Amino acid sequence: MSTVTPASAEPAPRFLDLLAAEWIKLRSLRSTYWVLALASLVAIAVNVNAVHNDLPYLDQPPLPPGGAPYSYDPLFHGLGGIASDLMAIAAGSLGAITVFGEYTTGLIRTTFAAVPDRRGVIAAKVLLIGGITGLAGAVVSAVSFLAVNAMLASRHLGLSVTDPGCLRAVLGYAAVVPVCALIGMALGALLRHATASIVSLVLLLLVLPMVFGGDRYRWLKEIGTHLPPATVQRLTIRPGSAVTMGKYAPGVLDSWITMGLWGAAAVVVTVAVVRRRDV
Repeated sequence: MSTVTPASAEPAPRFLDLLAAEWIKLRSLRSTYWVLALASLVAIAVNVNAVHNDLPYLDQPPLPPGGAPYSYDPLFHGLGGIASDLMAIAAGSLGAITVFGEYTTGLIRTTFAAVPDRRGVIAAKVLLIGGITGLAGAVVSAVSFLAVNAMLASRHLGLSVTDPGCLRAVLGYAAVVPVCALIGMALGALLRHATASIVSLVLLLLVLPMVFGGDRYRWLKEIGTHLPPATVQRLTIRPGSAVTMGKYAPGVLDSWITMGLWGAAAVVVTVAVVRRRDV
C-alpha cells in the first residue's frame, strides 16, 4: 500500500495561481483601485487645465515689435510635475498597502502557509501592481499628451508623438508611475506600518527633491537629479526647449538608467526583506 505524502497530494501552486490570488486580494479592496482611478482622472485634468490657462497668453502677440514668437514647450507644460507627483504618490501608496496591509491584518501568515515560496508571492505582487500602475501611467500620459496638443493645434504649437522627444516624454511620464509603486512596496516591506510607509514615500518623492535642489552645490544637485521626480522631469523636456533643469542637469540616458535602477532596487529590497523577516 503506497503512502501519499502531503507534497504529492497537494500540487505546488503555479505562478498564474499566485497572480490570480493577488488579484482577488486587490479587487476585494475597492478603495485602492478607486483611489488610483480618481488620481488618474485628476492628473489628466491638472495637465489639461495647466495648458488651457496658458492659452490667453499664447494668443497675445510678441511684446518686442517684430520679435520672435513666444517659445512654448508643450511637453513641459502638458506633462506637468504636479500631475506626475500626484500619480507617484497614489501608485506608491497602492504598492505600500499591498505589502503592509497583509502584515497588519495577519493575512500574510495564511499566504505563506499556503505558499511557502515567498519569492513567488512577491513576484506575483510586483507583476500585478507594476502592470496596473503602468497601465494607469500610460493612460494619464497618452491622454494628457493628446488632449493638450489638440488644444494647441489651433495655435500651431501642437506636437505629434513622432516629433523629436515626444515619444520619450510620453514613455518616461508613464514609466515613473510603476517605478514609484515598486518603491512603495519596498517601503511597506521595510516599515510594515501605514503611516510610516506613506510619510516616508512623501518625504522621498516630494520633500527630498526640494532639499537637494539649486545650483550652488554640485553634489547636492546631483543627488537631487537622481531622485525619481527629476528623472521624469528630464525626460519630458523637449530637445531644443528653452526650459532647462539648470546646471548639472542629467542626460537622457542617465535618467532612464536611474529610473530603472530605482525600480530594480525596490524589487530587490522587497524580496530580501520579506524572505528574511519573520511574519
